[in-house]
Amino acid sequence: MSPDPAPHILVVDDDPGHLTALKTIIKSWGYRVDGVDDGAAAVERVRETPYDLVLMDVRMAHMSGLEALKRIRGYNPAIPVLIMTAYSSVATAVEALKAGAYDYLTKPLDYEVLKLGIERARDHSGLKSENQALKAELRAAFDLQNIVGKSPAMVELIDMVAQVAPSEATVLITGESGTGKELIARALHVNSGRRDKPFVVVNCAALTETLLESELFGHERGAFTGADRRREGRFMQAHQGTVFLDEIGEMSPSMQARLLRVIQEREIQRVGGTEVLEVDVRILAATHRDLAAEVAAGRFREDLFYRLNVVALKVPPLRARRDDIPLLAAHFLARYAARNRKAVRGFAPRAMDLLLRHGWPGNVRELENAVERAVILLAGDYVSAKELPLSITAAPGAAPAGDPPAAVPDGGRTLQDIERDAILATLQLTEGNKSKAAEKLGITRKTLYKKLKTYGEE
Repeated sequence: MSPDPAPHILVVDDDPGHLTALKTIIKSWGYRVDGVDDGAAAVERVRETPYDLVLMDVRMAHMSGLEALKRIRGYNPAIPVLIMTAYSSVATAVEALKAGAYDYLTKPLDYEVLKLGIERARDHSGLKSENQALKAELRAAFDLQNIVGKSPAMVELIDMVAQVAPSEATVLITGESGTGKELIARALHVNSGRRDKPFVVVNCAALTETLLESELFGHERGAFTGADRRREGRFMQAHQGTVFLDEIGEMSPSMQARLLRVIQEREIQRVGGTEVLEVDVRILAATHRDLAAEVAAGRFREDLFYRLNVVALKVPPLRARRDDIPLLAAHFLARYAARNRKAVRGFAPRAMDLLLRHGWPGNVRELENAVERAVILLAGDYVSAKELPLSITAAPGAAPAGDPPAAVPDGGRTLQDIERDAILATLQLTEGNKSKAAEKLGITRKTLYKKLKTYGEE
């Protein structure tokens, strides 16, 4: 196995002579060093390259070090940032530390102090501060029944949950697999007037039609082979509570008709029985399918769709809420560290950078599994790239920020061809708006222009 590369440091200073001197001396200490002369360029570099530490001046012409610090911390709070300035003042120091700086150095720099500061930040202190900051953000973020998120998409969703939960409305929850649709359903239940009554979950995709019918409505003794006694169904078990019908898009047409009757009449009949039973339940349903498209294709009843779709909540995929990745990662880290009785302090900067860049096709569930695996394999204090799955570490720069472009056949094609098609499809999706396209692709506008120039698509 090849040895780990030397830690990678980004130096930010608009004084060319000082920048060159810092790069030279830091490189002599065994580090890899890059340099830029502006805060905006620093933010762009951090998004493009996984750095282990940033050393940054405060006073710069276009974007100040404090503003760049806030943006870097907003993107990857695991990166320790050392602030330096020739204008020493308590107020500036306090502002920098409050914004998340690991330490504060004054010019002219004492290089021994600088070296010690870099080593301390790399060893543990900076990572400890990062983990404390993550926990503070986690406490301050919206958290409703283990729903973790501060991104605009999640704040909007949680606001909707808070508004809809107290009502009796039927809710249809949509979203890709692994996004946390059941968590949203549970949050709706526990924030409703039915919170003290049962919350019953039925996975419609896991049962055959016959079993699903018996599971939902119950059966009489002798209704079918093996029915040796009467059994109450999930609707009666959830009486005065909530039934959550997961993957409702997999339900057969005949079962859709029976469910429609339950919603309309609020009554059921057991399989093999004649007695009509009144039932008082709130129905929540979820699916990863586009039910409107299923209706158009004749696979889902239109009348049932409108009955279910009284209120629609869409759970965003993880790639569309990257601001939440550090919070979710810290949340799962705390959970599995406690469960496995390990004193894990946090994530190394490179590990967090890899998490931020990954495409997350399995969404939050994939992130949770990755963190659990890392905790189990971890022998030290901080999760590093070594403990993350190969699917995450193999291609750290390929993660799109928004919805992926339409799939194209890629057998026998080069990665450059596939990347070109993805970029052009995203540009088409954004009607040629390069800023929006770059945001969706998870790259900077400058990088997008470079790639378009390479492809001859300027």
